[in-house]
Amino acid sequence: MLEKLPSVVKSPCIGICTIDDVNGLCAGCYRTLDEIKSWWDLDSHAQNNLLIAVEMRQLQQIDFDD
Repeated sequence: MLEKLPSVVKSPCIGICTIDDVNGLCAGCYRTLDEIKSWWDLDSHAQNNLLIAVEMRQLQQIDFDD
């Protein structure tokens, strides 16, 4: 059974808006500048897809040795 996706998707922004010069990702939400700028123009399906990509990026950035 498919889950119904919410029609309004909450932005992943947490107010820590600093773009890393090396990887080009925001330190707070793990989006690129282009993704941040286009967030409100995306439909809910595209926003949810971006949230999945952001979650994967975040997991790749975690250093489990710390």
